Amino acid sequence: MSELFFGPIATWFTVPAVLGTLFFSLRTALMFVGGADGGADADVDFDVDVDADLDADAGDSSEAFKVLSLQSIAAFMMGFGWGGLGGLKGMGWSPVMSTAVGVASGVGMLWLLGTMLKAVYRLQSSGNISIAQTLEVEGRVYAAIPARGEGKGRVRLVIDDHERFYKAITEGDALPSRERVRVVSINEDNSVTVTRA
Repeated sequence: MSELFFGPIATWFTVPAVLGTLFFSLRTALMFVGGADGGADADVDFDVDVDADLDADAGDSSEAFKVLSLQSIAAFMMGFGWGGLGGLKGMGWSPVMSTAVGVASGVGMLWLLGTMLKAVYRLQSSGNISIAQTLEVEGRVYAAIPARGEGKGRVRLVIDDHERFYKAITEGDALPSRERVRVVSINEDNSVTVTRA
């Protein structure tokens, strides 16, 4: 058994495989329990500040993936080690061919990690909606709006799949609840002016 993992050439694949797997598993487990410190004063987050943009047309710097973080180095080491060891001992390939397979496996693990992190990033949403986004949006009166600016009611608008309520006035006739309306302007007090849709 020790010859399988610690033979003359196998050690070059076993050490990175074991170290990468242990570190990657530890970081993943700590992320699931809510942080790297586990209630202690230690901090396990050691990212190297080198950014590379994996998506060339993404104009937002937050879309960048940190290629040289310890998590990605561990993923590469894990892929390289297990891929190379599988080629060397499992398939009986030469050390050069096993190294090439190990490098390809490591790059594959980096790609997989990057794809998963981008997918997780896309799940994030701030939920902030600017009142400027309400212009020309149609919605329904939630609380009746008095006629000609004599008071304020409330309207319900759906913006970017988020339901929002805004104080509203109208310059025309009174608008009862459930009336379909359209926002025509935004007022200085962060209320909106609406008209029948």
